[in-house]
Amino acid sequence: MLFVNDLNMDIVPAWLGHTPEDVDGMGLADWVFPGFLFIAGMSVPFALSKRFAKEEPVNMVIRYIVKRSVSLIIIGVLMLNTARVDPGLTGLSRNMWALLMYLGVFLLWNDYRDADSRFFTIAGFKFFALVILVILVFKFNSGKPENNSSLITGWWGILGQIGWGYLTAALTYVVCRDSLFRTSFVALFFLAMNILDGSGHTDYLDSIRPVLGIVIQGSVPFIVLSGLMGGLILRKIPTSEYRKMILIFTGMGIIYLGSGILLRKWFIISKIMATPSWGLICTGISFLVYIFLYWITDVKGFSKWAFFIRPAGENSLTTYLAPNFLYHLIWMSGIPVLIYKQSSEPLVVIAGSLAWAILMAGFAALLGRMGIRLRP
Repeated sequence: MLFVNDLNMDIVPAWLGHTPEDVDGMGLADWVFPGFLFIAGMSVPFALSKRFAKEEPVNMVIRYIVKRSVSLIIIGVLMLNTARVDPGLTGLSRNMWALLMYLGVFLLWNDYRDADSRFFTIAGFKFFALVILVILVFKFNSGKPENNSSLITGWWGILGQIGWGYLTAALTYVVCRDSLFRTSFVALFFLAMNILDGSGHTDYLDSIRPVLGIVIQGSVPFIVLSGLMGGLILRKIPTSEYRKMILIFTGMGIIYLGSGILLRKWFIISKIMATPSWGLICTGISFLVYIFLYWITDVKGFSKWAFFIRPAGENSLTTYLAPNFLYHLIWMSGIPVLIYKQSSEPLVVIAGSLAWAILMAGFAALLGRMGIRLRP
């Protein structure tokens, strides 16, 4: 995500970026986000099963799920509106508004060390963060009268969509637990919703679409639930039976890819339109990419090569958000740090963005050592 978001698409090959909405096809960037959704879904049974193993009450687990989902949705909406800031009406430049917003986010959602012994200090940080965010929301003005110049939810932003997808998958796990059959049924339900929505058969739900649009559309929940299915299979099959795991994941990848190609007869492959053909093909790729990495790391034991991206996996939200803070700081200062973006050579731009992504993983690791680690 860091790599494709940093690319200067005016220079690099089009297949690395997003395909336009009405074009039947996809680039690398069109798979990255659903790949993240897939992995988020895979993590759900591992995380929540630990809570149930500790006999944590269901209502407390649901409270945790809702809290985490709402946090991601709020951050996603704030990020979405950063580009809509009208400096003249808001009283702050877009870069300053964004910097203050990210400061508030990091202060509010940081996983503080020694929380019990520093209760009042941490409470002070969180209260200060709330004050910052509330002021920013009230000062916000986009200059767009059609939405009263206020914040919009729109497409909820990347983190907002992840929040809705996580909410759907996590609640599904609470109900279905480790039942692969019941989970598969829920996943198929959302695939059907995606097909019906893409065919124009869900217009009667337009009244609730401004809030539940991501759920109604079905695409994001389906992808996350497919990842949840993968996580359930991974939990059920020990590493000693890796051949069975490889066979199942490869088979599922082929089935998803084939289904997506079949549906292409009725739906173009489009990330922006979130078509079912796109969702199926991307999820099929995710199954195949995952099992390939599983074979390299878990079966063959070759994992040292991934040391430089390990911090990104351990601190995914921090790794995703911290570069945005640096972007706005660089843009506000005017210092030409990202000079590789100005090159006319595609290889220079690609190498620069790749180096940036690796550096940001390292930056997240550094922040983690400093006690800065986001936990929504």
